[in-house]
Amino acid sequence: MRFSFPSFINMTTINTSLIILVGSICISPLCQADTANTPDPADTDVLSAHFQTTYNWQYHPAFSAPHTGPNSLTTGPDNMYTFTATAMLGVRPWTNGEFFYNTEMVEGVPFTGSLVGLGGYTNGEITRAGGTSPSEYRQRLFLRQTWNNGGGSDHVDDVANQFAGFIDKNRFVLTAGNFAIQDVFDPNIYNKDPRTQFMNWGNWTYAAYDYAADARGYGWGATAEWYVNEWAFRIGRMTGPITPNVLPVDFKLDQHYGDQIEIEHSHTLDARPGKIRVLAYHNRAVLASFNDALNWLKAHPGQYTGPEALVAVENTERDKYGIGVNIEQEVSDNTGFFLRAMVTDGHTETWAFTEVDDSLSTGLALKGNLWQRNEDSAGVSFLQNYLSADRRRFLEAGGISYFIGDGALNYRPETIFEGYYSINLFKGGWLSPDYQFIMNPAFNADRGPVHVFAFRLHAEI
Repeated sequence: MRFSFPSFINMTTINTSLIILVGSICISPLCQADTANTPDPADTDVLSAHFQTTYNWQYHPAFSAPHTGPNSLTTGPDNMYTFTATAMLGVRPWTNGEFFYNTEMVEGVPFTGSLVGLGGYTNGEITRAGGTSPSEYRQRLFLRQTWNNGGGSDHVDDVANQFAGFIDKNRFVLTAGNFAIQDVFDPNIYNKDPRTQFMNWGNWTYAAYDYAADARGYGWGATAEWYVNEWAFRIGRMTGPITPNVLPVDFKLDQHYGDQIEIEHSHTLDARPGKIRVLAYHNRAVLASFNDALNWLKAHPGQYTGPEALVAVENTERDKYGIGVNIEQEVSDNTGFFLRAMVTDGHTETWAFTEVDDSLSTGLALKGNLWQRNEDSAGVSFLQNYLSADRRRFLEAGGISYFIGDGALNYRPETIFEGYYSINLFKGGWLSPDYQFIMNPAFNADRGPVHVFAFRLHAEI
């Protein structure tokens, strides 16, 4: 078995990391402060500063596979890591206005040395990593404006990218600039943040949600939210990549874009709070269809080492659609249930996220209060990812896409079990062991199963 740690992990870096502590949005239930209707001194702040750092190391032992292709997960023992340090700064320029700037330093290397071999990848931070040398980039730069409209008030806490204060239950919120679409859409208190909760891509959002973004997961655009009593309505348009899965984005938002709309309803079930959300998205971009790519393969028989067929037929503007449901439900004072499920049309290649056409994730999140560890948390989840018939035929014919392609395909849904336990080490610091069991990696029953063991260090102020 091969274990290795990146060269930058030394005492100097560790000490620096503990000083630059994490300040990310703490979404897990145990991090939610009680709502209060009394003034908070922080409510008058005009400046905000939060910091976070997260180190995630993962390892998988050898697994069996009768064949391996250009985009297969390596069958030998392998490990990966990511390291991020983020500063999230904000200012209140005027009443109910918030302006935020985030900068992040990142490094890391995926399994196999390249982001391939899985639909539901195992580390939510890996899209930002780009090698063993630290790199810095602007993560977010956006303005949020709220117009209150009565109906009572709720208190929101001083967390990353949010000022403390009171907001009306009935309100309109406009967000514009450079941010991630999941900052506004697809919230879920039980499985949203890969820095503090589940790590797998299919847990922190729908795996089938091919949301418009650059290769790191961010874009430019605007969203609008209306909150009316127990209802919330959201719409938004964001930039996508110039070509699939690259960093530069296409700013021609009148021609190429990702649109989404979401409806949310809050309810109580047996006196327990819960929410149901329905999200639909529509992408418009220059994309390859799998049927065209399959025809190109038939006309050009041979061995393929990359997405040559897809690139050859990326010459037409196409539309891509998907619709999903997102449920969160409190089961007890210390237990929450979640479920996400999405289906898409599946005719075109992946534009910006991962190679999944339909997806399901569900599970339970637990507070440590159950076992007298109030700042600990744990969770278990089940995920299942599917491919469309069009994508399956392309891969079965030996096609290679951007992230998957074993040269042949004995199709089965990709099935993943994940469990984690988050141990509170000190105020604002957690250590989280994690285990993922992956059947049919990259939808291929001839490969696997794969066992992935991980630990994550996360700190925040």
